[in-house]
Amino acid sequence: MPSRLLSIEVTRLDAGRARLRLTGELDFDTAPELIAATAELRRHGFQALEVDLNGVSLCDSSGLSAFVVIHRSGTGSVRLTGMNPQLQQLLDRTGLAELLAVGSSGEGSGETGEGTRAVG
Repeated sequence: MPSRLLSIEVTRLDAGRARLRLTGELDFDTAPELIAATAELRRHGFQALEVDLNGVSLCDSSGLSAFVVIHRSGTGSVRLTGMNPQLQQLLDRTGLAELLAVGSSGEGSGETGEGTRAVG
């Protein structure tokens, strides 16, 4: 069965920061699109990234791998927010919670524009 569509909504925050809100499934089929979206943001000068996972219904090992790729491919921070208990447990068990910043969302901070991109 094909993966559900993953929607990535990008909000450009203050200088050099962006938020990506994910909705859907982050898996083998959609993880490359998350990597591509973050690479595009970094090419445009956005190094500090917040990835809001509140709308993610499934995250497999490919999604976890995408977080590592995103972390290693930039010079700024990657912060994951909005994890459900199952995803938080995966991050804890794999040690990714220690590698990546895991915290609450920075809602309401200096948004300058939005764009929504459907992937899948």
